[in-house]
Amino acid sequence: MSDTQFDYIIIGAGTAGSLMANRLSADKSKRVLLIEAGRKDDYHWIHIPVGYLYCIGNPRTDWLYSTEPDAGLNGRVLRYPRGKSLGGCSSINGMIYMRGQSRDYEHWADLTGDDGWRWQNVLPAFKKHEDFYLGADEMHGAGGEWRIEKQRLRWDILDAFAEAAAQAGVPHTTDFNRGNNEGVGYFQVNQKNGWRWNTAKAFLRPTCYGRPNFELWTGAQVSRLLFETLPDGTHRCTGAEVWNGSEMTTATASREVVLSAGSIGSPQILQLSGVGPAELLRQHGIDVVLDAPGVGANLQDHLQIRAVYKIDGAPTLNVMASSMVGKAKIGLEYLLKRSGPMSMAPSQLGAFTRSSPEHEWPNLQYHVQPLSLDAFGDPLHSFPAFTASVCNLNPTSRGSVRIKSNRFEDAPAIAPNYLSTDEDRKVAADSLRVTRRIAEQPALARYNPQEWKPGVQYQSDEDLARLAGDIATTIFHPVGTTKMGAKGDPMAVLDSRLRVRGVQGLRVVDAGAMPTITSGNTNSPTLMMAEKAAGWILEDNR
Repeated sequence: MSDTQFDYIIIGAGTAGSLMANRLSADKSKRVLLIEAGRKDDYHWIHIPVGYLYCIGNPRTDWLYSTEPDAGLNGRVLRYPRGKSLGGCSSINGMIYMRGQSRDYEHWADLTGDDGWRWQNVLPAFKKHEDFYLGADEMHGAGGEWRIEKQRLRWDILDAFAEAAAQAGVPHTTDFNRGNNEGVGYFQVNQKNGWRWNTAKAFLRPTCYGRPNFELWTGAQVSRLLFETLPDGTHRCTGAEVWNGSEMTTATASREVVLSAGSIGSPQILQLSGVGPAELLRQHGIDVVLDAPGVGANLQDHLQIRAVYKIDGAPTLNVMASSMVGKAKIGLEYLLKRSGPMSMAPSQLGAFTRSSPEHEWPNLQYHVQPLSLDAFGDPLHSFPAFTASVCNLNPTSRGSVRIKSNRFEDAPAIAPNYLSTDEDRKVAADSLRVTRRIAEQPALARYNPQEWKPGVQYQSDEDLARLAGDIATTIFHPVGTTKMGAKGDPMAVLDSRLRVRGVQGLRVVDAGAMPTITSGNTNSPTLMMAEKAAGWILEDNR
């Protein structure tokens, strides 16, 4: 920590923060500090695609959060992984490249009153940093930092599931990222030649490391933001207080502080700094800088319901990985070819469809896997099986992130409130019926699929919704906890350019800024938001 005075301070070197650091430090006249609580991304399991198994639940790379007991999950507590390393969640996530649907961004534009969020206006931001394996076209970019490739494997059972989905009315597709992602096909992934491609590789290395105006602090946790009171009584963010493991340091920013600590970390830091629901802050002895009831509210997440089917006559990872010989073959294939199971994303095959005919757009997403286990991190089952995880893309349930104390070391209370609305419970029940309909198609018949979980004895809406609470888990897409919105929305923390309302010199640029969750995996939409925000900051400060 050689200097403490900068033009820009970026808090969090994850998905958004890495891109922000790259774009802002491109102006050589501005000094940029990037602060990361985790370590450098030099852990080998970050870079091997299957290494997420060893990164999630590992204190070296994961914040190790857990949810509060959740009534919608029949009182269960879930592990809630969040990346703690350079690259953030892009270092431990499923590597799936997914933009969502055009309707998501039309809805954001309506909620914020800003046409800049419409599909045709966010598409250029997606394309700007994209390096698409098929090259550039009207929907994709090439030559950017963010590499997108085909997966380097296929499975007979997944091919059969895709054909069964087509027989059930879900069309085949080769690209989920053209505005309407309806269809079934293999996911595109953020990999390069069989290695994980995280945002630290894409945006920090080597570009930022070679810039004399760029400084990176790792192992540095922000305890709170700092503010000055202006003559009119309002406040301006001037920097941050940072704990490096042995002492507290103050870093100041003459232009802006950008909070990119994620949907859990950013509201926690804001609340610890006096920006949040006044009653909560006073409860923990924190002076109120700004009464902002939306900070930590509006938490949304995709809840996946994992249906497991035993099968006959097809290889699955359960069997392949059950012996030392099988594991050796898997390791050798990756060593020689960078392909096979060690190169695979957690989910390989995807599908988007409707839970019932009245939905105009696909409202379900499938992550289909040639394996099964009781819960993430548990051993694989001993029998051949596949898992068809299905999630409601547009949940109406809303949760919260709230500090439990005034200590930055203490994890906040994460309460997703899954399945807390009648609509979400109905979609959960209907989604399991859609899964059953696909499993009954002729394309899968030769594998004799047998529903092992939840079990065919459960048929009613009430039974299926209760079973969803028993077997569902997060798919790691928390968003919305510092949402942007129109000026008249009392719960909008940010304006449409991601500036904190009521405070100068402070933006939040991460998935927490989403007013509603996107229809799919959330990593690449977060990058798009960072691309737009970086442009606005450079424009505002010229």
